[in-house]
Amino acid sequence: MTRVVTFGEVMLRLKSLGFERLFQSPLLEATFGGAEANVAVSLAQFGIPVSFVTALPTNPLGEAAVAEVRRFGVDTSSIKRAGDRIGVYFLETGSNQRPSKVTYDRAGSSIAAAKPGDFDWNAILEGASWFHVSGVTPAISASAAALSLEAVKAARAKGITVSCDYNYRKNLWRYGKRAPEVMRELVSNVKVGIANEEDCQKALGIAGSGKREAGSGSEEAGKLNVEWYYQLAERVLGEFPNLEKQVITLRESHSADHNGWSAILHNRNQRFASRKYEITNIVDRVGAGDSFAAGLIYGLRTYADDQRALEFATAASCLKHSILGDFNRVDVGEVEALMKGEGSGRVQR
Repeated sequence: MTRVVTFGEVMLRLKSLGFERLFQSPLLEATFGGAEANVAVSLAQFGIPVSFVTALPTNPLGEAAVAEVRRFGVDTSSIKRAGDRIGVYFLETGSNQRPSKVTYDRAGSSIAAAKPGDFDWNAILEGASWFHVSGVTPAISASAAALSLEAVKAARAKGITVSCDYNYRKNLWRYGKRAPEVMRELVSNVKVGIANEEDCQKALGIAGSGKREAGSGSEEAGKLNVEWYYQLAERVLGEFPNLEKQVITLRESHSADHNGWSAILHNRNQRFASRKYEITNIVDRVGAGDSFAAGLIYGLRTYADDQRALEFATAASCLKHSILGDFNRVDVGEVEALMKGEGSGRVQR
């Protein structure tokens, strides 16, 4: 089976205990995570050979990050040891009407300092059939953006399928360029685009029109209008003829603990909508989009039709909401069981 390669930043994640406010108590839970690392770990859990590419400092934190990713079965041989620090993010988990909050401390990290020419993409991509990146890495620094563009161009030149989760992060775009100035050029080298509504608007500058909610009646109020998202996908496909598929996730945030979750896929010829999941008592939604991206990559590589691939991605991401930490610790059997309707949560004996 050919490899998937993901490129981005892995960070130290420091989380307040339970649902405490940050520093409410003097304890923080220390784990690791980051968009493309999360995708790599999920794919490894699904049995896909996967390599994760990043830059990390040669110090105990860098060593721990490499070891953590490697223990899930991810190939870490292409990680460059350079720079002075690992990026950090602080997480405070929300509850009910209080949202979760993320605070970044990643300026000057090893990947932020990395630049074009630092990686031998010809060697790294040898034997790979899929390359994945997100909009987080180009937002970190101008050099990381240039490096991301170098990577996707190298993958495209080798005939490798390139996917990108547009992943707009408003608190990262601070080095003088607006997200669309960078992301539109990057996405022009992509075959499979993944996004939510805000990502399309803020990362690419493409907005929908009309009403995104289904209606104003008592039964329809607050429900998302799937047709509106199909039209948004068509707008993206219209502006990027290189894209073969545009996928958009649909999240209905009733509260921090209760979300509706589904997705649509447009492949230019057909349109698909996934099953909708009502997710209550959310444990951790950070990394849910990354688990969706990994599920989609697995599904598109494994199944013969886009509908099944979309259902796998949505189910995998639904399960991630029940798992603490950035990484989605589920296997194919668990995802396919949920796809078949086995979602009661009853004890399995």
